[in-house]
This record gives sequence, C-alpha cells and structure tokens, in this order.
Amino acid sequence: MELVLDAESEEAVRRQWALLRALGLHAPGAEHRPHITVAVAAEIWPRLDKALGQQDFRPFQVHLGGLLVFGSRSPILVRAVVPSAPLIALQHRLFRVIEDCPGIAANVRPDVWTPHITLARRLRPGQLDAAVGAVAWDKDFRATVEGIRRWDGDRRVEWPVAAGY
Repeated sequence: MELVLDAESEEAVRRQWALLRALGLHAPGAEHRPHITVAVAAEIWPRLDKALGQQDFRPFQVHLGGLLVFGSRSPILVRAVVPSAPLIALQHRLFRVIEDCPGIAANVRPDVWTPHITLARRLRPGQLDAAVGAVAWDKDFRATVEGIRRWDGDRRVEWPVAAGY
C-alpha cells in the first residue's frame, strides 16, 4: 500500500529521477509514480479492501527531507519523509488492517518503518557519490499526500484505496 503525492510534488521527484537516469543510474521511469510505501505483504486479502477504504483519510502535508542510503552492497538512495503525527497515525491504522496477511515485510512494521521516497536502486558503491551529488542540491520541500493506493507489483496493477486519488 502506498501514499501518493499531489502533481507538483510528483513532478519535483520526477526531476530528481531524470537527473539520476541521465547519469546512467537505476532510477524509476515514467511508468512509475513517486510514493511512500506504508505496507507490504506477499498477499493482501481482497476482503480487506473494504476495511482499507473505510479508513479516515484527508489529504495532508509531509516534509520531504534529506537523503538517506539504505544497504551497502547495492545501496538504495532515498529522500527521507520526515515523520509527523498524521503520517505515523495513518501508517499504524493501515498496518493494523493488514497485519495478519502473509509475508509482511519486516521494514514496514510500525516500530521499524522509515518513511521515504526511493530515488535510485541497485547502486554500485562507486556510483553513490555521483547519485548524491546529482540530487543533494535540491532543497527539502513540503508535499501533499493526496491519496492511498494499492499496488500489485506482480500483476503491475494499481487501484485507489482512499479519496483524493
């Protein structure tokens, strides 16, 4: 499950992706949508869609902050999403709905979740300096979370969960 951003915020992230791709780095392309992942499972049962859709949701602002690097063998460059009370509360509510589903990813459990937007994946250690240099100049900025979507990566299908999407 993912939080999606307003068009202006999406465009700012897409500019960063384009800079990284221009360097030959593995950054998402036009077929991807910038998002904040809040829950991942091997399977989210279809019967939970109604409960997910009934979650109270109103668009809210988040602060996209500095750069973080996840991993060391094949680093992932991300832009941090500064935790806020509305963001944490929403993630907890959504996680509670799916917590019994099979194959919950450990990194989305509420006590370890690090909100972020992925900028580039599978970087080789020698590429990290160039990747950081390409996007580090970009200032932190506020973005609006405008909706929640489900994404089935195996089937490459998305569908809205909450209003505003």
